[in-house]
Amino acid sequence: MRMTSVRLSAIFLALFAIFAVVLVVYVTATAAGILQQQSRAVITDEIRELGGVYARGGIVGLVRSIDQRSRQPGASLYLVTDATGRILSGNVQSLDPGILDRAGFISVPFGYERFTEDSEDRYHLAVAEVVSLPNGMRILVGRDTTDLDRIRLVVRDALVLALGLMGAGALFAWLLVGRRALQRLDLMSRSSRRILAGDLSERLPVTGAGDEFDRLSENMNTLLARVALLQEGLRQVSDNIAHDLKTPLTRLRNRAEAALIDRSSDPRQALDAAVTEADQMIRTFDALLMIGRVEAGSHPVEKVKVDLAAMAADVAELYEPVAEEAGATLSIDAPLPVPAMVSRELIAQTLANLIDNALKYGTGNPAPQVSVRVSAKDGFCRISVADNGPGIPDDQKERVFERFYRLDRSRTRPGSGLGLSLVQAIARLHGGRVRIEDAAPGLRVVIDIPDGLAAS
Repeated sequence: MRMTSVRLSAIFLALFAIFAVVLVVYVTATAAGILQQQSRAVITDEIRELGGVYARGGIVGLVRSIDQRSRQPGASLYLVTDATGRILSGNVQSLDPGILDRAGFISVPFGYERFTEDSEDRYHLAVAEVVSLPNGMRILVGRDTTDLDRIRLVVRDALVLALGLMGAGALFAWLLVGRRALQRLDLMSRSSRRILAGDLSERLPVTGAGDEFDRLSENMNTLLARVALLQEGLRQVSDNIAHDLKTPLTRLRNRAEAALIDRSSDPRQALDAAVTEADQMIRTFDALLMIGRVEAGSHPVEKVKVDLAAMAADVAELYEPVAEEAGATLSIDAPLPVPAMVSRELIAQTLANLIDNALKYGTGNPAPQVSVRVSAKDGFCRISVADNGPGIPDDQKERVFERFYRLDRSRTRPGSGLGLSLVQAIARLHGGRVRIEDAAPGLRVVIDIPDGLAAS
C-alpha cells in the first residue's frame, strides 16, 4: 500500500464498486416499478371491463365472465366469493389470510395457490385489487408476480455480470496503463538520481507522446538547462574574477605600498589613484550583481508600455556630449513610435551600454560614426546600434558575450567586459535575443524582443 499505483487501484476499485452497486439497485428498482405499474394498469383495465359486464348482466353475467376468463391460458387471477368468503368462481384455490378483508389495490405481493396438478408449483405471489359489491360479494382480480420477480432477477444478474466484466476490463486496462506509467516514472527517477549525483548533462526522458509525463520532462529539462547555464556562468564568473580582478587589486596594493615607501611623494595622488581603481572595481561588481539578478529572475521587473523610439532618442541625447568629445557623430533613426511592454530601466540600461561600447571601441575610423535604429515588425521590436570602427573577428563574435571577455586591443581602454553580457541577460529576460553583425565597415549589435502588447 506504500506504492501510489496500489493505492490508486484500491481507490478506483472501491469507487467503481460503489457506483456499480448504486447502478444495479437503481436499475433493478426502476425495472420492478415499471413492471408493477404495468400490472396495476392491466388490473385496472380488467376491473373496468368487468364493471361493464356487471352493469349489463348483473351478478350472473359477472360470474359467467370471470369463469370464462379464468379458464383462458395464461389468465390473470380471478376470484368471486360470497359474503361469507366462500369461493364461487375463479382460478384461485386459496389466499393468504386477510387478503379479502379490505377493498382496494394490494401492492405488497401476497401468496396464493392455483388449481394445478403439480403440488410443488402451486404456491405463487401476486398483486391484486379487491372490489366489494353491494350484496357483500367480493371480486379479486390480480396478476402473478412470479414472472416479474424472475425478470427483476434476470435484469439484476445481467447488470451485475456486465458491471463485473466492465470492472475487470477496466482494472486490467488500468494495470497496463499504470505499469507503463510506472516504467516511465522509474526512468525519470533513475535520471533524477544521476542529476542529484552531479551530472547536470543528464536529461529526463521524452517519448514524444505529448502527454503529462512528456510535458513534465520538457519543463524539467528546460529547468536543468537553465541551472546548467547558471552554473557555467557562475564558474566563468569565479574564473574571470580570479583573473581579471587580480590585476586591479595588485595595482591598488602596489600603489599603496609605493606611497608608503616613497615618503616624498604626494599622498593625495596615491589616494586619488586608489579611489579611481576602487570605483572601477565597484562598478564591475555592480555589473556582476545586475547580471546575476537578471539571469536569476530576482531583479524586480515592472513592464510598462514604453515608446522605444522616444527612449532611444533620450539616451542618445545624453551621450551626445561624449560623442562630441570623442569626435564621433551620433545619429538616431526612429521616425515612427515603437510601443512595447518592457522594463523601462533595463531597456534604457541596454541602450546606454550599446552606445557606450560603440563610442569606446568603434571610433577607430578617421570619421567615427555611431547610429541607433529602432523599428517594429510582426510583433517584434528591433534595436540596433552600429559603428564604423574596426569590428570584431568572426571567431570572437560569440565570445564577447562572455563575462569579462575583452579583445586584446580593448584591454588598454577602461571597461570590465560585462556590458554585452548584461545586454544579453536583459534581452533574454524580455524573451528576445542578441546578435552581432558586420556593418561593413564596423560592427552592428541587434536586439529583437517581443513587443508584449498582445499579452497586455
